[in-house]
Amino acid sequence: MSDDEQHNQTFEQASAGASLTFPMQCSALRKNGFVVIKGRPCKIIDMSTSKTGKHGHAKVHLIATDIFTSKKLEEICPSTHNMDVPNVKRTEYQIDISDDGFLHLMVDGASETKDDVRLPDDAEGAQIKKDFDDGKDILVTIISAMGEEQAISHKAT
Repeated sequence: MSDDEQHNQTFEQASAGASLTFPMQCSALRKNGFVVIKGRPCKIIDMSTSKTGKHGHAKVHLIATDIFTSKKLEEICPSTHNMDVPNVKRTEYQIDISDDGFLHLMVDGASETKDDVRLPDDAEGAQIKKDFDDGKDILVTIISAMGEEQAISHKAT
């Protein structure tokens, strides 16, 4: 391989450099905050700290629920170690519902639309569909983290 060939690089994708998560010391996490457990974005519902042992670190016991599936997860981590915290974003959209169960999301005051969020299969999704069928204007709150999005609440006017 010549010197010129090793400098020819191909980049498959480009991004703005924003990460899906950021590190935070385990002892700095708080209840109702967010954390990544087993690769899933979670909301902390309970946490406790044990005292240091004879040869060890203080440990933090976290109990959290997955923000998309509501599944309960637990993690024990030394208080001085870092854990990943997801970048969580909430956005409100006006909606239209297609026949295939996807939401057509329209940003207020803009002509941009998103068509890749599915109507939830829970009671919230059923209420959104009912209010839409009744002809009400609906604002849906979409939560997004780590490349996933889901409708979590709505307001009908």
